[in-house]
Amino acid sequence: MPIRVESEQRIIRLQQELRTKEIDGALFIYPIDIYYFTGTRQNAVLWVPAEGNPLLLVRKSLARAQEESLVADTRPFPSSKEFPALFKPTIRRVGFTFDVAPVQQCNFYAKLLEGKEFVDVSAINRELRSVKSAWELERMHESGVRLCEVFSQVPQFLRAGMREIDLAAEFECRLRKAGSEGYVRMRAFNQELFQGLAVSAATSGQPGFFDGAVTGRGLSAASPHGPSTATVAANTPILIDYTGVFNGYIVDMTRIFVIGNLEPTLRRAFDAAIAIQQYLSANLKPGAICEELFLAAADMAEQAGLSRNFMGAPGENARFVGHGVGLELDEFPVIAHGFKVPLKAGQTVAIEPKFVFPDLGVVGIENTFAVSTGGGVKITDLPDDIVFL
Repeated sequence: MPIRVESEQRIIRLQQELRTKEIDGALFIYPIDIYYFTGTRQNAVLWVPAEGNPLLLVRKSLARAQEESLVADTRPFPSSKEFPALFKPTIRRVGFTFDVAPVQQCNFYAKLLEGKEFVDVSAINRELRSVKSAWELERMHESGVRLCEVFSQVPQFLRAGMREIDLAAEFECRLRKAGSEGYVRMRAFNQELFQGLAVSAATSGQPGFFDGAVTGRGLSAASPHGPSTATVAANTPILIDYTGVFNGYIVDMTRIFVIGNLEPTLRRAFDAAIAIQQYLSANLKPGAICEELFLAAADMAEQAGLSRNFMGAPGENARFVGHGVGLELDEFPVIAHGFKVPLKAGQTVAIEPKFVFPDLGVVGIENTFAVSTGGGVKITDLPDDIVFL
């Protein structure tokens, strides 16, 4: 749980942004946003006025919220008749996170606070959350250490002939025993992920809904992401791409394993992925423009003669090569086409250059880095080499 000063500083920064935008306060209903500002993930609503003290209104569990909350005024959620009285008549413009709030919820609160203007504070919220404090970076480094420990155990149980789902189950079992919470929270609509994926050449080129380079076949049309019942073969790449979630904070990494040898085309593509990662990590500095970094990575893939396979199978290519991570898997910033935003010190980014060959398999790398004046600081600090068994 964040220490009290973390909560206080986060709320102060939010209030400064609200005053700058002439917004009288922000009403949060999304659980992970509420956790970020209060330290508790209970069923609650958080009101942060542009001036004054925040108020946490709890539906369930009040007892646990009062035990965990770093907001002094934590009380039961009032009746619909009592709710409007909590807002001063001078409050006209109310911030709301339109990016995640269902229309039904927007309408519900707009009706309770009739006459007030609801404005979108999604960008303000996401930009604030993207910059991690020293306390948060320490939590993420701890997550990185624990996830790397599980990755280092893979040679103990990976065998040719085992099913992808059995490989995934063994990895996930060890990850859970290490204390990973498993909640891979994603903000984007229609995206979902069960911890990660372990896929072989048989399914790694399978297209799918997930906004990433690799989807996998999954176990059914209702769950078309991740490992399948296909078997792992020798002399082909096995991609293991997993998150570790500890104390709420997510880190993301990928490693390639091979039982035997690897086809030369795949070796060359892996070397290109490492070169792209090295370039990007060296340039993860404050002020670097995200789109320019992506375009440079795409150009490196083209110069290597691999642009058709970069970040997805031909025709299924993702238009990014890195994404912010923290309490959610898809935070700001995004190293992507069209994201013309400068990096800031303290942001944390998963860099994942990958190459997909439908007939051969997938190779690539992924590590989580922190943006600093000296370039990216590696959080998932395990050797990047292909592991040959």
